[in-house]
Amino acid sequence: MTVHVVRTGEDLWSISKQYNVSLSSIVHANGLSSTTSIIPDLALYIPDNTLPVRAYRIKAGDYPWILAQQFNSSLSLINTANPDIDLNHLQIGQVINIPSSIKLDMRTLGFLVPSAEATTLSIIESIASQLSYLAIVNYSFTNEGFAYMVTDDSTLIAKCNQVNLTPLLMIRNFTNQGFSAELAGGVLGNSTYRGNLIASIVNLTTQRGYRGVSLDFEFIPPGNRQDFNVFLRELKDQLGELLLHVNVHAKTEDLPTNRIVGAYDYAAIGSTADLVAVMTIDYGYPGGPPAPISPIEWVEKVIVYALSKLNPEKLLIAMALYGYDKVVNTNETQGLSVLAAQNQAILNRVSIQYDDSAKSPWYRYMSGITEHVVWFEDIRSYIEKYKLIDIYHLVGTTFWQISLPAPQNWAYVSQYASIVKNID
Repeated sequence: MTVHVVRTGEDLWSISKQYNVSLSSIVHANGLSSTTSIIPDLALYIPDNTLPVRAYRIKAGDYPWILAQQFNSSLSLINTANPDIDLNHLQIGQVINIPSSIKLDMRTLGFLVPSAEATTLSIIESIASQLSYLAIVNYSFTNEGFAYMVTDDSTLIAKCNQVNLTPLLMIRNFTNQGFSAELAGGVLGNSTYRGNLIASIVNLTTQRGYRGVSLDFEFIPPGNRQDFNVFLRELKDQLGELLLHVNVHAKTEDLPTNRIVGAYDYAAIGSTADLVAVMTIDYGYPGGPPAPISPIEWVEKVIVYALSKLNPEKLLIAMALYGYDKVVNTNETQGLSVLAAQNQAILNRVSIQYDDSAKSPWYRYMSGITEHVVWFEDIRSYIEKYKLIDIYHLVGTTFWQISLPAPQNWAYVSQYASIVKNID
């Protein structure tokens, strides 16, 4: 596992020779359009034979030789991976890198919005080994609480079963105008409508052949906080052994009156749900000023707060497979996949910057007389987040959404992690 940041004058041929890795494998792992499509400061994932690197926080009683045995590594490898650290004077709380043949056990959940069937099935097939669950984003509900299916998903469910993926019915308070606070509040606050929603979700889940439910209720009115807790308890009681996964907006403290995060009582949700995914994405949001999608210091603060309320064995963080292209001054925003963001920089021959504080890549370019700034994710920013999963012993991560190409991420997960499967 190597990350190579392209220097001026380098080409893919020289890089492939440097690492003794084929040109085609570098092109494939990074989604490059050709063998000449690189620019200085582009971060490349090199699919070589080096060991995955685990991240570990030192605790009392840890010694280098003990860690070498624990991770099936060696003192020499650990020393090389930590050139600025004196292994003879490790400090409690210090984070070190440990090259190890023991991969990180992790659960991963990919969200999928159904689209063209042939394309969708091909995507599922290509990354099935890197996923534990597939949440099919295909359900909403009426003002009276009756859940409904948007499009036929039979083929997608069958494909999940064929490739050893656990399919989850994903339901949202989503209308033609987007997420609706009124829809969520009106149903959750009415015991009859809430009962309708629970019964119809359970019926659809069992009838359609799903093995659990993924909830994404956003902008729930803060006044419905307790109603949401009651709904979750009643839903889980009816689901029984079927899995309940709940998505919640990220926060670093409890803000009960906040219109975005106020309705999420992390402790209560965690006591009911089987898995809780904190949406550590959209720090830089559509319509806002150019900013990182998921700055690492913010992600860590969210994790620390969440762990004060939730069991790490239930907690997932979210990773974005997208970036935002924003017009400077107006903040007009266009979403694009991380691959499209990378290749747009290459096409425009602009240098990709890397914010070392946020651990996030970005660049600026001109379209005519209009200046754009693009923040996105790349292999460097993904690795930093996987390190947090390792350090804090989280159960795993979610990906929004898998139809957005992110070859660097999938190549890394394939080599770095051992994906836990067959979870009911």
